Amino acid sequence: MTADQAAHARARAQGPLRLGPGAPAPAGMTRLSGPDSSGMALPVWPDGVTPSLLEEHQVPPMPVERAGETRRVLAAVLKCCWADHSADPWPGEPAPLERVLDTYRALIGRTDDLMRNWAIGALRRLHDSAWVVVAGGIVSLGPRCALWPVESHAVLKDLVRRIPEPERRAVPVVPDAGLVAAALPEPAAPDQGAGSRAEPGVAEFDDLLSGYDERRRAELVSAFMVVEHAAEPVQEARFAALRDPALRRTLAEMLARRGRTLVQQRERWISGYADDLVRDEPPGGGPGESERAVLTLVLVHSVAIPRAEGLLPEDSWLSPHPAPVDELRRHTQLPIGELESALRALRHAGLVTQVKAGEEAGGYVPGPQFHRLTPEARRRLQEELILAAGPDTPLAVAVRARRAAR
Repeated sequence: MTADQAAHARARAQGPLRLGPGAPAPAGMTRLSGPDSSGMALPVWPDGVTPSLLEEHQVPPMPVERAGETRRVLAAVLKCCWADHSADPWPGEPAPLERVLDTYRALIGRTDDLMRNWAIGALRRLHDSAWVVVAGGIVSLGPRCALWPVESHAVLKDLVRRIPEPERRAVPVVPDAGLVAAALPEPAAPDQGAGSRAEPGVAEFDDLLSGYDERRRAELVSAFMVVEHAAEPVQEARFAALRDPALRRTLAEMLARRGRTLVQQRERWISGYADDLVRDEPPGGGPGESERAVLTLVLVHSVAIPRAEGLLPEDSWLSPHPAPVDELRRHTQLPIGELESALRALRHAGLVTQVKAGEEAGGYVPGPQFHRLTPEARRRLQEELILAAGPDTPLAVAVRARRAAR
C-alpha cells in the first residue's frame, strides 16, 4: 500500500488532509495553501468532472439529510462570504453567523424558531462535511468549495444575485467586519481564508487514460464517478466500462490508486475500500465509541435477530426490519441526548437510515454504506456481530480461536 493510496483513503474517511508547511499534496489532490505555507489536501475529480455527472446518468447519489434545506443554507453562506465576484468563491470572506441566518430567513421568507433550528442543523452537516467552517460564531466557506469548477462560477454568481438581501433589524453596535476580526484567530488557518490559495495537484490517471480515445476515456471517467458516489450498486449494462472486461480492468486500476476496489453484486457494481489497505493501514476517521455502540444495536435488532429467525439471507447486511427507536433507548446505557447525537452522526455517514412505519415511530436499518462491503469485510463484520451479540456462545469461541490461530 503506497503513501498516496493511504492518503486518498484517509481523505475519503476523514475529510481534507492537513499538510505541514511546504509539504506537497499527494498525486490526485489539490493543495489549499495558507499564508504560512501550511495547507490542506483534497482529492480532485478526474478530467474536471463533478458528481453532478450522476444526475446526467439518472443515478441517485448518496442521500443528504434534508437536502433542499442544506442546499439553501449553503447558498446563504455563499451569499454572505463571496463578496468579490471578480475572484474565485473560495476562500471568500468570513461572515458572522447571525448574518448568515438573516440571509437564510430572507431566502425562505420565514423567521420562526423552527427555521433557525433547521438552519443550525444544516450548518452542522455542512461543517462536518467541510463545505463550510463554523467556529466562534463565524462562518466561512469550507475547503470543498475550492473544488467548484471555474465553469460553474457564472451560475453561482447568478444564484447569489437572486438571493434577497436580509432585512437588518437594527444598526449593529459592532459592524460585521469588527465581529469577524475579533473572532478569528491570528494567523488564519488555511480553511478560513486570509490569503489562502488553491494549487493544482499532480494528475494521477493520465498514464492509464491516455491510450484511449475520447469516448472510451469519458466512459471510464463516468464509471469511476458513478461507482464512487452512487448510493447503490449500478447495473453493468448501463456503463461500457463495467461491461467490457478490458475497460473494467483499467477502472479497477484507477480505483486502486485511491485505495479502493470494485465490489460486485451479481451484475451490479460499486466501490469499497481495498481489503489490503484495511488490513495494513485502516483509514481511520470512523465512528466514535458511542456511534459504534449504537450501530451495533441497530445491526443486532435489524439484521442479526431477523437472520436468526430465517427472515434474512446469511450474506445480507441490508434489512427491511427496522430497529425500533424504543428498543435502542431500552438497550443502550447512553443518555438520550448522546444516543440522538450518535444516530445523527450515523445517518450523516450513511451507516444507518431512518425509516417510518405508518403511524408508528419506525426505526433504523443499515444505511447505503453497507453496499460497499467487500466479501472479506462482510465476513469480518459477521464475526464482530457474533462477538457483540453472544460473546459466550460456541460461535464466538470459534471466532476467537480462528483469529488466534492466524
